[in-house]
Amino acid sequence: MERSTKQIAESFQCKYTIFERGSLPEAVEDAYKAALKAGPDGGFYPAILLLDEYVEEWLSEIMKDDYDRDAVISGCGNDGKAMLEERFGGYMEDFLEDFGEEEIQAFIGEETEGDELHHFISYRSFSDGTLEADVLLLELPVKNPWEVIGYLPMGGWNECPAPEEMIAICKYWYEKYKAIPAAFTHDVMEFYAPLGLNGAEPLEAAKEQYAFCTDRVEQGTRTYKISELAAGLAGSTVWYFWWD
Repeated sequence: MERSTKQIAESFQCKYTIFERGSLPEAVEDAYKAALKAGPDGGFYPAILLLDEYVEEWLSEIMKDDYDRDAVISGCGNDGKAMLEERFGGYMEDFLEDFGEEEIQAFIGEETEGDELHHFISYRSFSDGTLEADVLLLELPVKNPWEVIGYLPMGGWNECPAPEEMIAICKYWYEKYKAIPAAFTHDVMEFYAPLGLNGAEPLEAAKEQYAFCTDRVEQGTRTYKISELAAGLAGSTVWYFWWD
């Protein structure tokens, strides 16, 4: 265990479990799902945090003395859907201007195959599949799952939505899909969506996810088409986002 791991864990002022680097990731996922079941009665929602080499800088930079967690949480609006529609519309306007209408349709595509995700991957080492670094399972004292963003306020750089936008989007996605923000690194966020798309159209969901994170399509698919993401989402219970 890294020397700073316990210090970071205690800074959240909540119950936590430490999983050490090199251990099996299945234990983290099993513990997360057990905590998720216990959370509503226990007054918390769980979140997984990878303590990679950038996490201290991320947390210290965002959560400065003037950071008001309560204000971020209480200020959550009901405009997550509108935010995504505006972001998607803006991206398509730029695409139209640069490439034309036909290229927009080609970018959306007609793919019928895509990768399904059923396990968190953000904390797994690419070399041997074990934990890349120490991992925390935090029991954050929030009433609603989208409020974990108040404790892990990533975003606000490059194309990543600001924390205030992200929390509204997470609320919208929970209400629509029952998807829960679950696993975090400094530049990755994964949702647990046990009901999948909860009856929504895959292409509609894929457009929302592209609006949330363009890299999910532009760097996370083989064909670079929204329809490939949609095909994979149709059977997925984990949603993965990475901002370059």
